[in-house]
Amino acid sequence: MSEYAKARELGEQAREQEWTRPSFAKQLFLGDFRLDLVHPAPTLGDEATKRGEEFVRAVRRFLDAHVDPAAIERTAQVPDDVVKGLAALGAFGITISEKYGGLGLPYLYYCRTLMLVGSYCPALATLLSAHQSIGVPQPLKLFGSEEQKREFLPRCARGEISAFLLTEPDVGSDPARLATTAVRDGDEYVIDGVKLWTTNGVVADLLVVMARTGKKISAFVVEADSPGITVKRRNQFMGLRGIENGVTEFAQVRVPARNLIGREGEGLKIALTTLNTGRLSLPATCAGNAKWAVKIAREWGNARVQWGRKVGEHEAVATKIAFIAATAYALEAVSDLTGRMADDQRNDIRIEAALAKLYATELSYQALDELVQIRGGRGYETAESLAARGERGVPVEQMLRDSRINRIFEGSSEIMRLLITREAVDAHLSAAGELINPEASRQERAQALRRAGGFYARWLPTLLAGGGNLPTAYASFGPLAAHLRFVERTSRKLARSIFYGMSRWQGRLEHRQAFLGRIVDIGAELFAMTAVCVRADEDSGDLGRRPYELADTFCGQARRRVGALFDRLWDNGDSEDTRLARYVLEGRYTFVEEGILDPSIEGPWIGVPEGGENLRRTII
Repeated sequence: MSEYAKARELGEQAREQEWTRPSFAKQLFLGDFRLDLVHPAPTLGDEATKRGEEFVRAVRRFLDAHVDPAAIERTAQVPDDVVKGLAALGAFGITISEKYGGLGLPYLYYCRTLMLVGSYCPALATLLSAHQSIGVPQPLKLFGSEEQKREFLPRCARGEISAFLLTEPDVGSDPARLATTAVRDGDEYVIDGVKLWTTNGVVADLLVVMARTGKKISAFVVEADSPGITVKRRNQFMGLRGIENGVTEFAQVRVPARNLIGREGEGLKIALTTLNTGRLSLPATCAGNAKWAVKIAREWGNARVQWGRKVGEHEAVATKIAFIAATAYALEAVSDLTGRMADDQRNDIRIEAALAKLYATELSYQALDELVQIRGGRGYETAESLAARGERGVPVEQMLRDSRINRIFEGSSEIMRLLITREAVDAHLSAAGELINPEASRQERAQALRRAGGFYARWLPTLLAGGGNLPTAYASFGPLAAHLRFVERTSRKLARSIFYGMSRWQGRLEHRQAFLGRIVDIGAELFAMTAVCVRADEDSGDLGRRPYELADTFCGQARRRVGALFDRLWDNGDSEDTRLARYVLEGRYTFVEEGILDPSIEGPWIGVPEGGENLRRTII
């Protein structure tokens, strides 16, 4: 078996195989627009809402009184008293049950808290989200034993920081290459290996460590001060300068066997399942970034005058402001809807959460990039430099730098598209997977042909017509009804395109990553359009027509993006680009590199720091 096949098999084994609950996004990719699954959006009880609102207000007061984001950017460190202050508020146990010492708040208010914190200090939002979304609390909530929950969750809730350690110097999104090992020795496991990009790892008290147990991967809770653990380095980045991210080495680290999460071999499944809801933190912080961008664009668009007019009134700038405002409203709608669905627990949101992460990280970065352009030279200048020469210190360039990692965090956009595609075509693979499997036997192919015939005989006719063809459909949404009709029609067109792609490329489809990426991007736009229409319809009760205006503009922008994506499904240069890239890698065009000097510091492409002191520090 090839290395690629091994990696694919490992990933397939780690997937949640069953769909026991409905999924709006899964049906959307099948051409079945189930608006009833998201509208009306799930609501919270009065008590949960009251507690959530009170907590967000308390965090807002704390940030305003005790957190200096400019100092965190300047010193590249979150002060210990800030961490302890947030811990006293309960901010490290927002979604941990009260039974284990947490606040037990809904995901909706976890997301709204991160939206607030992310708009003010992205590094602080990263500290809180890495601890709760992918650190010890979430995997233990889902897979931990009662004994583990009683032992570790109260510690996490009161502010002992946790981190998630999966990535290695030579392992990113391909866990089949994982080199860290955990060998059973009596009542303990002995862990050896090196972990890279350990967000929170420099200051963590508790670690979730992924390690190989035999041929499979397992997950462990590890005390960060265990003998044999060394933080070899605190890494520095383009943005998020206050995060405590490092390189951690494990040398004969002994971990009690009772600290194994779930069963041996379930580590990757635990990681992927944890991220179903863990990914919700990123759309929330991205929505906060975009909402902040609206405020700055509005204020600067009114304050700056050029050629006798406010700069925001010039069409070249006005179109950018419209994009930022409409996008911010939509991203908040996406974040809120997925958060509510996570609380409601009636839907399987594995695709929705991944779409929200992909879409929000891409669109918020575009919004911040446009804000830099609107601000011109001031957008490129640091906040401290602006303040030093007597102007408002607006950290636009910092926000852009800080947000860039979001397109890589918790699965790069490219990997997210592949993960979403796999889930989106699950029904097809269940029906016809062996037909496109080159390793299937003749008997397996014959059985698959019969299954596929039955499935497609029932499914294909449903793609011909639907509610989107009726002029009166979705009339209760008023001016947004036409956009929902577009979503319904387009979901069927999208499903037909997936079928055409499978028919054309069969087993080679998984390698047509550009095609699949566009399929996912179309689905993401349709999900966002649905979320923003649902949100505007709800908000209109208090805010009148204003939410409709934002949603209408956003949907118009999204429809044009969808049209361009469909055009490029079949009319593109993917094959030529792939061939040219292969030639580049082979050195065919090294003459293009002539006439330059490379400022890179010499060293191996992939390496591990050697020697040095243990850089782990404890919050005091």
